[in-house]
Amino acid sequence: MRMRLQKIISMSGFCSRRKAEDIIREGRVTVNGQRVSIGASAELEKDIICVDRKRITFSAKKYYAFSKPRGYLSSLVPHFGKKPISIFFPNEYLFPVGRLDFITEGLMLLTNDGDFANKVMHPRYEVEKEYQVTVDKPLTQDVLEKITGGIVIEGRKVSAKVKPQTKTIIAIVLHEGRKHIVKKLFVSLGYRVLRLVRVRINGVLLRNLSPGKYRLLTTEEKESCLKPSLRKG
Repeated sequence: MRMRLQKIISMSGFCSRRKAEDIIREGRVTVNGQRVSIGASAELEKDIICVDRKRITFSAKKYYAFSKPRGYLSSLVPHFGKKPISIFFPNEYLFPVGRLDFITEGLMLLTNDGDFANKVMHPRYEVEKEYQVTVDKPLTQDVLEKITGGIVIEGRKVSAKVKPQTKTIIAIVLHEGRKHIVKKLFVSLGYRVLRLVRVRINGVLLRNLSPGKYRLLTTEEKESCLKPSLRKG
């Protein structure tokens, strides 16, 4: 069965499908010794597929919950002197499913399964994410009602479930995946976010996982990441 190369590469666990497209464009992928371009396909059973002249292999799929510390990049390589999260798992080839800002903490998913990563990140799956947000001044009832009612951010309406924990700390649940969306939401309401921690992704909870540590997902947790019943209501 023929499949697009970016899908085959992501299935191997080498990288995500999006990254696979990049390395194909960079001319780093060959099929049976011939360099290929975006749009090419291959057959797993017959073709020899190489990245940087090394044949891709298929390893056991792994799925982890990871507690990202504040002050680390959600990437595998450093950038402008900033440390990447990969320093916490130097002996594993894992890539992050989505991202958290440099100063944002909390739950991330790590995997070597590109197909899984692609599905979780795709907007149509509307994966539910919960954050604990600490702001610089007391939250009013009017502000809470505005958040639940929906606020337009950069031309698109954002609404969320909220649960106040203290006067300045709130749990917020939303499906949005836009960059800095939680911070932008509170800035639009006149607040400054002092601390932001992601504590849940669908049925996967951060719980007491220490910063910089990771653990295997259970079968139920992995399945919950794409469970329709958790995306609605």
